[in-house]
Amino acid sequence: MHHSLFLPHPTLSAQPIPRPFRHRHHHVSATSITVAAPRRETDPKKRIVITGMGIVSVFSNDVDKFYNSLLEGENGIDTIDRFDVSTFPTKFGGQIRNFSSEGYIDGKSDRRLDNCWRYGIVSGKKALENAGLGLQTEAFKKLNKERAGVLLGTGIGGMATFSDGIEALIGKGVRKMSPFFIPYIITNMGSALLGIDIGFMGPNYSISTACATSNYCFHSAANHIRRGESDIILAGGTDAVITPCGMGGFSACRALSTRNDDPKTASRPWDIDRDGFVMGEGAGVLVMESLEHAMKRDAPIIAEYLGGGVTCDAYHMTEPRSDGLGVSSCIKQSLENAGVAPEEVNYINPHATSTPLGDLAEVNAIKKVFKNTSEIKMNGTKSMIGHCLGAAGALEAIATIKAITTGWLHPTINQFNIAPSVEIDTVPNKKKQHEVNVAISNSFGFGGHNSVVVFAPFKP
Repeated sequence: MHHSLFLPHPTLSAQPIPRPFRHRHHHVSATSITVAAPRRETDPKKRIVITGMGIVSVFSNDVDKFYNSLLEGENGIDTIDRFDVSTFPTKFGGQIRNFSSEGYIDGKSDRRLDNCWRYGIVSGKKALENAGLGLQTEAFKKLNKERAGVLLGTGIGGMATFSDGIEALIGKGVRKMSPFFIPYIITNMGSALLGIDIGFMGPNYSISTACATSNYCFHSAANHIRRGESDIILAGGTDAVITPCGMGGFSACRALSTRNDDPKTASRPWDIDRDGFVMGEGAGVLVMESLEHAMKRDAPIIAEYLGGGVTCDAYHMTEPRSDGLGVSSCIKQSLENAGVAPEEVNYINPHATSTPLGDLAEVNAIKKVFKNTSEIKMNGTKSMIGHCLGAAGALEAIATIKAITTGWLHPTINQFNIAPSVEIDTVPNKKKQHEVNVAISNSFGFGGHNSVVVFAPFKP
């Protein structure tokens, strides 16, 4: 969505300090890494592991089913039927259908809640279940709730609630406005409601940095844990903007694809004929905790969060810096924070929104940072689910972690005519086996907000 992250960037130098390679499920030969890793965090109080994942997506509310759909190249984009789109410039998106919160939100609350919060609460509770911390389990009851937090961000917040409230005010008068109007539009309410439901009393707030939101939440959650303020944090993002105001507003920005005659091929990162991004919706949450805490409770460790970086272009709402400094410094910061040399990275889940300027400029930035991209593969998750705004980074983090644990990369679909300058394997149209050494996931947003997070297989 954001243009300012897509310019060529200065290169990053390697930092060759030896350290053993980490891998949980697969093994990578020494020859596949040209430079040994810099020093990584070794203190179990400060090492951050992922022990659970929860999702609400256009494909499924189950992480494995979500990733299997991606691996098979399924397409979640179709004509919107939630409201009348006949007069809209863009009539399609990654609309979630037949969503049910049964078992996770009580019926009365469910009827009142904006989809943004419904998606986020369900994702958070599913992540806890995945981490062996279902609300009725002894493990959950033993958690020190004062050292457990929630950082559930959103790019937009309760847009449907806002729109309905304004319609009531203008059409019927102030007395017809809902008493839930303010609580359900403010962006902190996802974290607040989830925290109330599960009793987590530690750090609890939302971050709103447009489409960079989820990565900012991961980065901040890790910092709380590393500073010794928390043992465990639910972190991620949620957004539900397939509404008349959402689609109308982004159409007015001329940000969306208008391929109404063939919506399933509209999201086509790096393809020569791409014409804008496709709106998606959903939520994703990771359970992040210190290695020490995870080991004490014998948690299922899925992967390791090595580090991250966040920067701002400090230039323009939507236009890019001419020198690309904000993004290049963000990539450098994330690698330094993670203790990773550029040569170690062999998988990238890029922002790749299918915008005319953005896609190739992000590729140029990647090629400036990673001098030799012959071992790197990158794939466009948004080609199948659209751009989920503040939730995009969370959904893509889950896809990145599943790539690490399965050894399979999902394809980038709709790769009909890839721009010749890409020169990096985009996993076009068909999944590929790939043993991930270190992965980075990029997310960027309006306002010049840049974020990069780094994941790797876990090794004790």
